[in-house]
Amino acid sequence: MNKDQVEGKVKDVAGRIERQAGEWTGDKEKEVQGSLKQVEGKLQNAWGNAKNAGRRATDKNAKQSRKPVDESVEAEVEREIEEEVRVGRKVS
Repeated sequence: MNKDQVEGKVKDVAGRIERQAGEWTGDKEKEVQGSLKQVEGKLQNAWGNAKNAGRRATDKNAKQSRKPVDESVEAEVEREIEEEVRVGRKVS
């Protein structure tokens, strides 16, 4: 979790509490303020999720670019070289 996700969740919960308190007391202004705070929190949390997804994607791409050659590919190349040597072809 990143900072935006945490702060967004806190605002969402605080807004939900404020909205509910407004409903219970009949205070329409507090209901609206709570709803707005909730929306702000949800948006900030969504922004944090997007940032995390981007970070994971770039991390995954970076790891894949440093990944060693697949062992099955190496084994196949070795078999081809051995076959060429066996039939007497020159291997470079």
